[in-house]
Amino acid sequence: MKGCLIASALALAGAAGAQTPDSVAQLAESGHCREALPLIKTTLAYTADPKLKKRLGVDGVECAMTIRDADAALNLVRALRKQFPRDPEVLYVTVHVFSDLSLEASRELAQSAPGSYQMHELNAEAMVAQDKPEDAIAEYREVLKLEPKVKGIHYRIGQLLLSGPNRDANKEQARQEFEKELGIDPSSAPSEYVLGELARQDQQTSFAVEHFERATKLDGEFTDAFIGLGRTLIEGGRVAEALAPLQTAVKLQPDNPAAHFYLGTAYQRSGRPQDASREFALQKEATERAKRARQKRQAVEAGEGPK
Repeated sequence: MKGCLIASALALAGAAGAQTPDSVAQLAESGHCREALPLIKTTLAYTADPKLKKRLGVDGVECAMTIRDADAALNLVRALRKQFPRDPEVLYVTVHVFSDLSLEASRELAQSAPGSYQMHELNAEAMVAQDKPEDAIAEYREVLKLEPKVKGIHYRIGQLLLSGPNRDANKEQARQEFEKELGIDPSSAPSEYVLGELARQDQQTSFAVEHFERATKLDGEFTDAFIGLGRTLIEGGRVAEALAPLQTAVKLQPDNPAAHFYLGTAYQRSGRPQDASREFALQKEATERAKRARQKRQAVEAGEGPK
């Protein structure tokens, strides 16, 4: 009887072709994924109705994951994201596809190469997610023992050292990690930025400016680096020089309150009160928008507002 039902559904879908996307969807939704997936791929090309197109795409993704066809799942997700970029159902399916593929890949890595540096790196990331910085650092150290030139590892260790309760005590060790990162990857703008910020906090203005400038040259869209450079120049009494990086920061992120604040401060100290007033007003508006967005997000997370 079951075989007859499959044959009947296949015959219906095959006979009507692109005019029966509903029958193809029903085949997938009844659990016959191996039979339905090829038909979904074909039918999608001829289906104009958005609702049916989304239904077929979602069914196709679920079928592809069921039969472990990762390539088909990813192709369908890409198509869905392109056609329905902000659709909640599509976003939900996307999250699960990448989550499931990630879990599967991590299991395969653990089975096939348990002692690899990649496995230690994955373990470290898991420790970070579990808020276990010391364990994460230990795993990252194992990565460096196995492969000393892996990019990004010294940077992550440095960040972990600065994120804990013993930040001040670890500051010098963290600084060394960022310098080691630059020895491996001279193009690491984040490392330059953090070294600049550490130097600024220690009132080493000239060193801070050098690091911030290098960060902005390495990454021309690194807003925080432009803000850091401008702020440091203001603090060092080089107000006129601070205008250009802060103007760039405002252009890169018009909604960044800090960019407007420091640009306003630079204008104020340059004898340009009208420009300063404009920037301080924009700072206030940006701060209010950020506050409302944060409150809305918190309300949604608490189940008190529209999703």
